[in-house]
Amino acid sequence: MSPRTLFIGAATALALTTTACDRPLSPSQDHLADRATVAHFARHDVDLGPCPALAAPSGALVSSVIYARGTQDYMWDGNAWLFVGPTAELFASRTFRGLVGTHYAGPTWVSVSGSGVVGRVENRCTATTSSIPWLLLSAVSSRGPGIFEGTTHIQRLRTQGGLAPVAPGTAYGQKARVPYTAEYVFYR
Repeated sequence: MSPRTLFIGAATALALTTTACDRPLSPSQDHLADRATVAHFARHDVDLGPCPALAAPSGALVSSVIYARGTQDYMWDGNAWLFVGPTAELFASRTFRGLVGTHYAGPTWVSVSGSGVVGRVENRCTATTSSIPWLLLSAVSSRGPGIFEGTTHIQRLRTQGGLAPVAPGTAYGQKARVPYTAEYVFYR
């Protein structure tokens, strides 16, 4: 692919994500957002801030960057809050526009085109004590076609919120849904 073709694909994807508002990208647009991300990260390294141990393996290439907004869900077991899983929507932009999929327990990410990936935590880092940890995950499985096809690794970065409640629960089985946001970087 020539640099001009890559630039045109990136410009098209940017136009799609900035005009999409909160409408989902169609399956035919799914791959265009992927191209824009590859074009961007071909020129920039992923900033791991205080967590360099979360670097993806040598040779892994960024395939997409997705922004999540949702909740980290917990259940009171009578002694502590147990993590149940995330419930989040995934977006193409930092401003949470251009819906591209969902994220839920597993951890699992599924795009509007039907591509998906299930991950397993490999490493974690507490970047700030006021938010859930940043993570490096390896893909247990992935399917396509779409932005998650062929994913080998995922980073959860720039988290805000999502920590278990500090106060104890009042009844066994009580649920708590704690708002969070995060940036997910996918690699192939």
